[in-house]
Amino acid sequence: MAGERATSFGAVAESYDRLRPPPPPAALDWLLPDGCAVAVDLAAGTGLLTRELERRVARVVAVEPDARMRAVLSARSPQVEAVEGRGEAIPLPDGTADAVFVSSAWHWMDPALAVPEIARVLRPGGRFGLLWTSRDSEVGWVRDLDRLRRREAATDGRRRPVRDVTLAGSAPFAGVAEASFTYTRPMALDDVVGMLGTYSGSIVADPRERAASLDRARALLRERFPGADLIDVPVRSHCWRADRNS
Repeated sequence: MAGERATSFGAVAESYDRLRPPPPPAALDWLLPDGCAVAVDLAAGTGLLTRELERRVARVVAVEPDARMRAVLSARSPQVEAVEGRGEAIPLPDGTADAVFVSSAWHWMDPALAVPEIARVLRPGGRFGLLWTSRDSEVGWVRDLDRLRRREAATDGRRRPVRDVTLAGSAPFAGVAEASFTYTRPMALDDVVGMLGTYSGSIVADPRERAASLDRARALLRERFPGADLIDVPVRSHCWRADRNS
């Protein structure tokens, strides 16, 4: 089941790219190391993070296993090197990158394999960064919306909790730090509902169950924002970073 869900996003690649929130510039300010010339976006998806990186870094390599997601990324960022690969098997030489980032995909990887691979690809002193960007569940109405998805989220086949970052004692990283950044994103009500449909539990659900779940979300939003054309959706990007030992 975890494998099915991890590879489900390609079925909604266009919607994923249009509806999922990108990370805020402040998150990139905090994550990127000084003088970063080569950055790797690992499990890059459709390139939401890739596009932010390419505004700041001379060379960006996007590594993504799903050809459907990779196709959207390449169409949006044709100048970026987009290659097939996984966190556990990165198709790059040793010491290639000044930074390796994983955005909203760390929970699908096996850290026992991915951490050594990331360390291998990084130059000494290079930055390993993780970020999770989504609607901000610390806001009341978003929390209510998430309650409708609680059962789905509890059984979504993840290998472990989304933000579980545990490095083995032998991992060659130091200087671990965390930070959060928020912003507001105006969205049409139907687009907010559509965004919920881009999560793996919804993608692989029985079509009738999926439609019923999204209808409940739409009804809650219409009750909370009667007559609204646009909803200001609060977004939070939680970030984690560490640097490779020299």
